[in-house]
Amino acid sequence: MADSTLAAPDALRFYETGPHHPEQPTLLGFWLYLMSDCLLFACLFACYGVLGRNYAGGPSGAELFELPLVAVNTSLLLLSSITYGFAAIEMQRKHRNATLAWLALTGLLGAGFVGIELYEFGHLIHEGYGPQRSAFLSSFFALVGTHGLHVSVGIVWLVTLMAQVRKHGLIAANRRRIMCLSMFWHFLDVVWIGVFTFVYLMGVLP
Repeated sequence: MADSTLAAPDALRFYETGPHHPEQPTLLGFWLYLMSDCLLFACLFACYGVLGRNYAGGPSGAELFELPLVAVNTSLLLLSSITYGFAAIEMQRKHRNATLAWLALTGLLGAGFVGIELYEFGHLIHEGYGPQRSAFLSSFFALVGTHGLHVSVGIVWLVTLMAQVRKHGLIAANRRRIMCLSMFWHFLDVVWIGVFTFVYLMGVLP
């Protein structure tokens, strides 16, 4: 009678490749998810474009935005995209520890970005300029806050992925997950460039 249990090498191969998680359909599905996120941010940008000049007698972006702080925050996020690229390179070389180190640095830069954004939000609310103050601030908090929430989710995903890589190594499933997170992370960078230009830079113009 044939043994229904997979032999150890076969079990490992099954875990690495897995018939239920082929690479191309997974990546295609993730691209579809990113397209849905594009629609979400497009709607938020459109709302800001309509409401961004409705100050209701309150302060404008030129009075509220601290461009040096925003520039530091932008640098952190863009630098995190570079460090993630190094992580992907080390993954291709099958260097597990180097991959983990670059992923950890990426997570720290992302956490710094979220921390500065939370400081900015806290400062505005403390000064009485919360999202309820005007349509401009409502759309600002909605757009920038949604992006910050995405970065926070990306950090949680990154930490979870690091734990999987540490436990199972750079198996095929983990390499696929690293590539999916890479697309997500770079997508957030592109969105933030739009936020920085459309919200902050244009916001300080008279």
